[in-house]
Amino acid sequence: MSVLIIKEKCRGCRLCVKVCPFDAIKMEDGKAVIDYDKCTNCGACEASCKFEAILVEREEKEEANDLSAYKGVWVFAEQRQGKLMFTSLELLGEGRKLADKLGVELSALLLGYEVDDICQELIYYGADKVIYAEHKLLQNYTTDGYTKVITDLVNERKPEIMLIGATNIGRDLAPRVAARLNTGLTADCTKLDIDEEQKILLQTRPAFGGNIMATIVTPKHRPQMATVRPGVMKKMEKDETRKGIIEKVEAQLSDEDLRVKVEQVVKSAKQTVNLVEAEYIVSGGRGLGGPEGFKLLEELANALGGVVGSSRAAVDAGWISHDHQVGQTGKTVRPKVYIACGISGAIQHLAGMQNSDCIIAINKNPDAPIFSVADYGIVGDLYKVVPMLIEEVKKLKEQK
Repeated sequence: MSVLIIKEKCRGCRLCVKVCPFDAIKMEDGKAVIDYDKCTNCGACEASCKFEAILVEREEKEEANDLSAYKGVWVFAEQRQGKLMFTSLELLGEGRKLADKLGVELSALLLGYEVDDICQELIYYGADKVIYAEHKLLQNYTTDGYTKVITDLVNERKPEIMLIGATNIGRDLAPRVAARLNTGLTADCTKLDIDEEQKILLQTRPAFGGNIMATIVTPKHRPQMATVRPGVMKKMEKDETRKGIIEKVEAQLSDEDLRVKVEQVVKSAKQTVNLVEAEYIVSGGRGLGGPEGFKLLEELANALGGVVGSSRAAVDAGWISHDHQVGQTGKTVRPKVYIACGISGAIQHLAGMQNSDCIIAINKNPDAPIFSVADYGIVGDLYKVVPMLIEEVKKLKEQK
């Protein structure tokens, strides 16, 4: 692709000079001239020219692949140092639903080294097949290594759908793979479904600050790729009677394929809260009035065997760290019980917890939006209500 100036049409208006983000256009003798050492072929100059004096010559792209050649649903089974991530089990549960609607096979794609024991777990949680790519260089995650192996396997086997968890690794990996495969990617999905007529993936995610939900499709390219927020989907019950195929493949990978080498993996000394897997969450918001209120919530959470969460307002105020945050810009959770204390219920917070099995809201304001999604609502001072809850929970434990 290259940028050409049609000098006969150029009027020397300098609009292209102003819009070029890379300072790649200058004026000589009243005409625009391209500095090809700086030009990135972004096309901003072509769009700005009112006289059609700039032409961006684009290479004709290959026609979209034959879509009928693509079949099956793949889930990237993320593991870290031999431990399977909980998000992968959630994706298998959702992938199972999609595969059943399409009448196709569900495969789990596992990359690593000497993690054979994970394969059977993936079968138990819904996979029909496990494709296990093993190589010493896949022991620790690297963008280059994982991208190459996954891209090679997709090009060879052609799945129609590929799901990846929106974890730190998934957010790095998915766009690289999608770019290599020349396909689309919908990030941070909160809902997936199949269009019954067209048999294509419907990918739904929050848009415009969470005020609307956008459903996105990839009609002309394959695979259809999506990353899914942890905690949104529900994993299947483990079924140790399930049978499946475990296929071990030798990954084609060498040191020359990696631009970054992992010398050492150091775990953070900071203790982080695991909101996604918690069965009981006690969350606090602006209504706590200050950071000291979280000590009371922690006491209730400990009595329940749960963890402490928070709204964005409490995090922004500096009362608690971000790893406790529930909501659109925090974690999406679905515990058995979610207790919201002093949380008004902004739509961004509701998006992260409204799928909880049971929601209990405590708020002084009877008109707080949180009550619209709560199964049980208590209108009152949380500093009076929470201590009573703690006392009752302890009594129930003593009776057992």
